[in-house]
Amino acid sequence: SSSAFGSIHDSLSFFRNAYDSFAAYRAAIIRLHGLVETNQAARELPTLTTVDSHDGSVELKRVEVRTPSGAQLVDPLDVRLEPGETLVITGRSGAGKTTLLRSLAQLWPYTSGTLCRPTEDHATMFLSQMPYVPLGDLRTVVSYPANSGEISDENLMRALSQVALSHLANRLNDAQDWAKVLSPGEQQRIAFARVLLTRPRAVFLDESTSALDEGLEFALYDLVRTELPNTILVSVSHRHTVEQHHTRHLELLGEGEWRLGRIAGTEPAPV
Repeated sequence: SSSAFGSIHDSLSFFRNAYDSFAAYRAAIIRLHGLVETNQAARELPTLTTVDSHDGSVELKRVEVRTPSGAQLVDPLDVRLEPGETLVITGRSGAGKTTLLRSLAQLWPYTSGTLCRPTEDHATMFLSQMPYVPLGDLRTVVSYPANSGEISDENLMRALSQVALSHLANRLNDAQDWAKVLSPGEQQRIAFARVLLTRPRAVFLDESTSALDEGLEFALYDLVRTELPNTILVSVSHRHTVEQHHTRHLELLGEGEWRLGRIAGTEPAPV
């Protein structure tokens, strides 16, 4: 009887001894199940299709933006910009201005519709409020998205001078953590220097002059319009002073609604 009791005891002890293993297996299964569900949900997300415009234009066709919970940020939007046209996007905080630009950069998955834009290398640039600053020397920082050495020092120095950073022109060989060395305003001016050097066909700017005073903001926008008259500009800004550099105005009204019009004093684009 004692041996029978021992056998029963050992058998029942298995569950106690294996409890930690069972708990680990259960946790692993829950994580795997969550991964499968997340993958399935990602496959069911709407898709923004990007195609080459061929003629240098930018066109949004039925572009719709939502929040992760499904709330409407931007109702289906149709707008076409010809080479040289400019559009400013405004609206109250939380209306979806930055999210719309992130959607067009394919950084926001809750977007559907079609975006036609120039798709050649560096033909379209997206400038954020805080530009990307790669590690390396200043030559690498200013040249981005081109590789270091692809742009002559003469052109780099000229671009720095144009954006009021001539004091950095002789420091191209300096290797530092430039993201910490440069002030936010200097980083934003570096971004404009990159635009001048890259000469894209379309530029999307998200609060790209927020760290600059209005005088410097005016000078940089005027510089880009003068140097790149055929480049399409799409700007997001809280400042009314930015509007003067654009011909068209998209106002996000909230709850998906929007209003598109022409800024007073600008002539219609030629047909």
